[in-house]
Amino acid sequence: MTSMERVLTTLSHREPDRVPLFLLLSLHGARELGLTIEEYFSKPEHVVQGQLRMLKRYGHDCIYAFFHASLEAEAWGGSTIFREDGPPNAGPPPLKAETIASLTPPRIADVLGLARVLEAQRALRQAVGDSVPIIGVVMSPFSLPVMQLGFDHYLDLIFDRPDLMQRLMEINGAFCAEWANAQLTAGAHAICYFDPLASHKMIDPALYRRFGRPAAQKAIAAIAGPTATHLASGPCLQVIDDLVDTGTNMIGVGGEEELAAVKAACRGRLAVLGNLNGVQMRSWDEAATVAAVQGAIEAGASGGGFVLSDQHGEIPWQVPETTLELIGQAAREYGRYPLAGGRG
Repeated sequence: MTSMERVLTTLSHREPDRVPLFLLLSLHGARELGLTIEEYFSKPEHVVQGQLRMLKRYGHDCIYAFFHASLEAEAWGGSTIFREDGPPNAGPPPLKAETIASLTPPRIADVLGLARVLEAQRALRQAVGDSVPIIGVVMSPFSLPVMQLGFDHYLDLIFDRPDLMQRLMEINGAFCAEWANAQLTAGAHAICYFDPLASHKMIDPALYRRFGRPAAQKAIAAIAGPTATHLASGPCLQVIDDLVDTGTNMIGVGGEEELAAVKAACRGRLAVLGNLNGVQMRSWDEAATVAAVQGAIEAGASGGGFVLSDQHGEIPWQVPETTLELIGQAAREYGRYPLAGGRG
């Protein structure tokens, strides 16, 4: 099977030839090319070359056409702070609550950082066609305001100005759908819809159901392709039914969660992505790497509907390449269907 055939089979809740593996690598491409992280993301051709090299090196089943989340903050007038050994972070929040009433979504074509992403996706699609899934990324309307306003001011908005909160969800939802569809048009096959605030570890589920779920339902309905909702390490089990109601196709599982329980709750409704612990992965030896891969496959892979990946949606810079190679080797060895004693 090609990677695309393997993934489409498992998304239909059937067993392919082996468990698909998504190594969601964004930063490691810089190391492949001998560049700093800031240099790497400055040109789309760097990301294209980095992603293609990593695809060949690790033999996984996707291209992760994600640069960094702060590009979406830049779209609203924000900035990016680069680090030498970790993901770029958003600078000071660019918006204030009093501006929301007159706010309009930025035009995708006017944001240079987003244009670089689209250029990379076009080149990646030309390179791999439909043989390997290309994954685009958007921040959810409900989680983006953490970068737009800052968490404290966002919480003030939720509790004190629900009228402005609703308006911000509408504005962000329009931007989210436009940005997702621009990526699908450029070459992405599917969209990862990052929504960490959907997790009960981040916010009361009642508030998610009041604001986040309706925003997700509207945005995902407007996205012209499949979506995977990722809570960026947050537990998802308490909101599985809500996530099903949004119309998404897959859920990313956090490292703290019992993978088998999530798979059971999602069976036939959502495919499951996860949940190798990227933080612990930094210090795994060969035995720990193989054990983690085997454990995840045993917990989640039976019957299809499971993609082996990390728990956060981005593998840390500090994870050695030798560990990534071992994950790929173990996934190919122990993830072949029919599984030996799988219970997921």
